[in-house]
Amino acid sequence: MFLSLATTHQPATDLGFLLMKHPDRVNEVELGFGRAAVFFPQAGAERCEAALVLDVDPVGLVRGRGQADGLIDQYVNDRPYAASSFLSVALNKLFRSAMAGTSRERPELAAMPIPLDIRVTPLPVRGPDDLLTSLFAPLGWTVEARRIPGEHGPSRYMEVRLAGTMRLADALNHLYVLIPVLDETKHYWVGDDEVDKLLAKGGTWLAAHPERVLIARRYLKRRGALVRAALARLVSDDAPEPPDQGTDGREETLEAPVRLHDLRLDTVAAALAQAGATSVADLGCGEGRLLQRLVQDRRFERLVGLDASAQALERAAERLKLGRGPAQARVTLLHGALTYRDERWHGVDAAALVEVIEHLDADRLPALAAVVFGAARPKTVIVTTPNAEYNTLFPTLVAGAFRHPDHRFEWSRAELRAWAADVEARWGYRAEHSGIGEVDPERGPISQLVVFTR
Repeated sequence: MFLSLATTHQPATDLGFLLMKHPDRVNEVELGFGRAAVFFPQAGAERCEAALVLDVDPVGLVRGRGQADGLIDQYVNDRPYAASSFLSVALNKLFRSAMAGTSRERPELAAMPIPLDIRVTPLPVRGPDDLLTSLFAPLGWTVEARRIPGEHGPSRYMEVRLAGTMRLADALNHLYVLIPVLDETKHYWVGDDEVDKLLAKGGTWLAAHPERVLIARRYLKRRGALVRAALARLVSDDAPEPPDQGTDGREETLEAPVRLHDLRLDTVAAALAQAGATSVADLGCGEGRLLQRLVQDRRFERLVGLDASAQALERAAERLKLGRGPAQARVTLLHGALTYRDERWHGVDAAALVEVIEHLDADRLPALAAVVFGAARPKTVIVTTPNAEYNTLFPTLVAGAFRHPDHRFEWSRAELRAWAADVEARWGYRAEHSGIGEVDPERGPISQLVVFTR
């Protein structure tokens, strides 16, 4: 694995003083899992570049030289040569003084922001392509990434370039924390001391990071007690935990007295079972509450969750215990938009859109219909959405307001029937309408449900 760090600060050779490495020498160090070397491919007054090359010894790992867990397959896979927690350990070993922000020869320079150009390859990224940007951009980096081709298409490994102006110590600490976060694993046991490492290297930037919850979860390998301890120390006791993207809890609070959310999911799960579906795509799956119900029923052999929120998918994966439970073989979570064709989930027997359509602008609904009913064409599509006529019965809801601030519209029964009729005419489905929850004689049910079949 390879990391390059360059600057155009004048004189650029000051980089050697900051890293405490002489540009004319090759600096090598033995690690518990291999050998690391730092050398300078370029060392001029205009530009200076330091390169760190890490050669992991997989045989030594398997024989017990390191403390790696689960690496017995290292003889045959490429994991040791991918940037990961191995590289973080090497950074800390070789650049300890630079990461601490100290320099004997140039103390004033260690505190100064300088232009930096960093390249890392190959970097494993477990998650959507925009995960890199969501982690590094808030810290002031410009991110460029290219997915490395694999034998059967794009791999999960990427070539990454980061450009920004900041203290070298901050840059190195960003890499130390976020490289294993992107990989979402570590080659050593994660215990209480990892919380101290995270907070020490995260400094003040982690507390202000919009993805600090995701970072803590991934860095600490989803060990709940450690994550809670880190967040408690990171954020003051009276600071609220960041809400889910696109929600402030208002809709669930409003509907809680009638237990509508649970009833809605139970109704959809029963409808999917009644349809005889063995494969289901939960479109707009959020935190995976419907998938959590479906995975308990063995008749559902393949389950796919699609959502535009990377944070929601992280929480869904944790809820479903993916990677450490029996759901792993049957559940796939995908990051994507409902309004773009995505063949990754095509071929399912049924699709569910549970309280989803009202979050889209009305002019995007034709695109959604073309994707779901026109391109994917599952035999069954189940849609639920609020019944706007019932809203006047909520005592705390202001007249004309929606149940959720992110709703773009809320339909009456007639409006939903008109949209469903258009789907029937355009795409050859038959719509069956019903309701969920309490039914008012004049205003109808709290929530509307449509089952489309073909």
